[in-house]
Amino acid sequence: MNILSLFVIIPLLMLLGLWIARNVNQIRGVMVTGSSLLLILAAYLAVSYIGLRNEGATAEMLFTDSVVWYAPLHICYSVGVDGISVVMLLLSSIIVFTGTFASWKLKPLTKEYFLWFTLLSTGVFGFFISTDLFTMFMFYEVALIPMYLLIGVWGSGKKEYAAMKLTLMLMGGSAFLLIGILGIFYGAGGETMNILEIAQLKIPTEMQRIFFPMTFVGFGVLGALFPFHTWSPDGHASAPTAVSMLHAGVLMKLGGYGCFRIAMFLMPTGAAIWGDLFLVLTTISVVYGAFSAVVQTDLKYINAYSSVSHCGLVLFALLMMTKVSATGAILQMLSHGLMTALFFALIGMIYGRTHTRDIRQLSGLMKIMPFLSVGYVIAGLANLGLPGLSGFIAEMTVFVGSFQHADAFHRICTVIATMSIVITAVYILRVVGKILYGTCTNPEHLKLTDATWDERFAVICLIVAVAGLGLAPYWVSHLISGSVEPIISQLCQL
Repeated sequence: MNILSLFVIIPLLMLLGLWIARNVNQIRGVMVTGSSLLLILAAYLAVSYIGLRNEGATAEMLFTDSVVWYAPLHICYSVGVDGISVVMLLLSSIIVFTGTFASWKLKPLTKEYFLWFTLLSTGVFGFFISTDLFTMFMFYEVALIPMYLLIGVWGSGKKEYAAMKLTLMLMGGSAFLLIGILGIFYGAGGETMNILEIAQLKIPTEMQRIFFPMTFVGFGVLGALFPFHTWSPDGHASAPTAVSMLHAGVLMKLGGYGCFRIAMFLMPTGAAIWGDLFLVLTTISVVYGAFSAVVQTDLKYINAYSSVSHCGLVLFALLMMTKVSATGAILQMLSHGLMTALFFALIGMIYGRTHTRDIRQLSGLMKIMPFLSVGYVIAGLANLGLPGLSGFIAEMTVFVGSFQHADAFHRICTVIATMSIVITAVYILRVVGKILYGTCTNPEHLKLTDATWDERFAVICLIVAVAGLGLAPYWVSHLISGSVEPIISQLCQL
């Protein structure tokens, strides 16, 4: 059996285990066992992949396998990974593992919640290992559909509205994406759905002109591309803690990954034609998201608009089409996934105690819950790009790679995008000062307790990952840059 298929088989076995579980302890046992196996498998895959590359393996994708599903349309269950896929699988496994502990005491309908959570995880893992267009789209849809129930049933606030808005906008993006995938398939001759094989074929320029924007927007909606981002803040704000972690930490990365792997790689001429327009939109996303976060008073909305800004930076860097900027974009995906998961975990833990996310009603939490407060400070410092944490290395790589363009247009966009660093510092430091320091003005908050063991474990795991990426980024960036090179080479051949 191919090792990559285990990333789908383990979640499916988790679904079976959850279905037959009879009490909360059994449900927790299934989740901890399954998520631990996924994390170990992802770590083993990363080590094996690096080993094969060091031994001289030069294939674009490793651990490949293919089984015919539907011969008339050339649909295959095709899997394979490169360095980008490996780090995305590692990120996904970390978020699923820590999200399990962040949901340790979730009620009601615990079994049903974890069933949908695991199904969403199945789609995410399947998406990152797929090298067949149809299979990738199928897993993409599997990852999106559970979000409606996870938010609509277990969410808070305007959860029904947020769930419906998210579903309608993402399904609209999926419709564009399906048209784009069919355009790629028939434009490449209608003989294969394999991404690597299509990349060797020449899709006619006119078809690329039509189908590139459809494919890019289809994936870009999930990546919070302006002006299709409006589902994201409402979805984040209403989702339960672990779903917010998986949603912002991993699900939004499907958008950036798809834009790079599918739209840009398979339609380089279309990327050249439409690149400047989308670059303007992503520049707006970066700055608009940061400015919007400044004026929010809800902790989740602040982090949600921050995610719009940081995910916009991913698409921005990809559209710069340099090796350094694209490497920075993948690092930014990884960094943002870890630190935003940490943010949402901490916000959920604070909300579970104070029953409010309004920063105007919170103050002096550092003395009351020091562990959670210190964790929030670390997440904030990572978000604003403090050296030694993941945000710094990712953003520096993005901006250095983007500024490599000699023309005025690209450099002006880069300078505008760098303004987000200052704006981010404003809203992060403002929130940290407001809710953590000073005198506690609510007597009820003085009775609150700090983090429990399960919460501490989840937070510590995420902090270690954020600090690890910031202090030792070379092995990750080296892993990514080798896989970015063939895609950038394809784009630069024009």
